[in-house]
Amino acid sequence: MQLHQLQKNSTFKDGKRVGRGGKKGTYCGAGGKGQKGRAGAKFKPVIRGWIKGYPKLRGYNFNTKSEISVLNLSDLEKAFQGKEVITPSSLVSKRIIRRVDGKVPAIKILAKGDITKAFSIDGCIVSAKAKEKIEKAGGSVKIKEEKEKKLKKVSKNIKK
Repeated sequence: MQLHQLQKNSTFKDGKRVGRGGKKGTYCGAGGKGQKGRAGAKFKPVIRGWIKGYPKLRGYNFNTKSEISVLNLSDLEKAFQGKEVITPSSLVSKRIIRRVDGKVPAIKILAKGDITKAFSIDGCIVSAKAKEKIEKAGGSVKIKEEKEKKLKKVSKNIKK
């Protein structure tokens, strides 16, 4: 095979230029009436509509990561023995909660469930009823005031 024997596989023929006069009839090759027959008719890409409409679908959630993990007293009752100190790091080590972006999240303890063991809770946010139940069972709740102020700001967004 030599260079003068080479042929291209496809023709690079330009598309039809519509609306330029010539022997194309009354509609110039654009067809009948309607949006596609008009000059400058442009359509939005379909994918854009999907992207814009997705947040309006049922069950869609913008934020999948929570800044705070919520636990119930019943969870602590199952996982810990009496007279243990419960901290966020001990909850991670027992695999009750998971790290969020490699960090131990803030934890809020709610009063759902009964408690019989005496726990010492340190470094967690505790609801008023949960604190009452823990102290009734002989446990204690300890948190630094500075940390409590920061955590309360975060916990306002959480539903009880």
